Amino acid sequence: MLINILAAAGDAAAPATEFGFVQALEEGGPVAWAILTIMIIMSVGSFYILITKFMEQKKILNQYKAVRQGFWRANTLSEGAGKLEKNSAWRQLVDDSLKAQAEHDKMPNSLEAHDWLHGSLGRSEDSITSKLNGGLSFLATVGATAPFVGLLGTVIGIYRALINIGMSGSASIDKVAGPVGEALIMTAIGLLVAVPAVFAYNWLQARNKKIGELMSAFSTDLQAYITSNGAVKPAVTVAAAKPAAAAAKPATTTGGVPPKKA
Repeated sequence: MLINILAAAGDAAAPATEFGFVQALEEGGPVAWAILTIMIIMSVGSFYILITKFMEQKKILNQYKAVRQGFWRANTLSEGAGKLEKNSAWRQLVDDSLKAQAEHDKMPNSLEAHDWLHGSLGRSEDSITSKLNGGLSFLATVGATAPFVGLLGTVIGIYRALINIGMSGSASIDKVAGPVGEALIMTAIGLLVAVPAVFAYNWLQARNKKIGELMSAFSTDLQAYITSNGAVKPAVTVAAAKPAAAAAKPATTTGGVPPKKA
């Protein structure tokens, strides 16, 4: 009984060893704090780019509905451009096609004029795609480097922990496992920063690819419309116009003879 009381008193007198995230940062020193700050900046920047780019892509896709519904019903490109939102990607393509059309009519060689028109629309698409891809390189960089930044924090934390253990002269498992386990927290944080960035990068790239396909198809329709002087329009508009034409056609009896008026 007395032995148990003395052992309990000894345990109470011994200083309790604390482990945790803050202790791991203190073990790593200023370098660990600096690495944590860098990873916080990476994480905040990744989510900011994810949200802003998603809203930008959503706006462009919603604007495309106006292109499908009303643009090709206009009599001219200038009239159709007035139905589109200003400073939108689709309005930029139409405005650039109108400028290219003005230069296209000045060229006597039809082949060179066609190449000029195609190249002008291609440059317009590239400028829009470049704006959409802005910031995605940051996501790719975070996804590729964040695990290694966290690993650097782990290495430094383990190094400092081992130095302190060596100076204390104690190599028992309780003296080694705690500091080393704390240092691994930095690697976990690096992975938590990198994984969302990689997912965001791939998802936004897939949406940009879809927008690029829509812009390429729209540019092709614009080029066909200009080179044919308005005779060629998208098949969607032509198909929508067929029911109206059929309704306007007078009814006929069997044999193709129109009914007599009363």
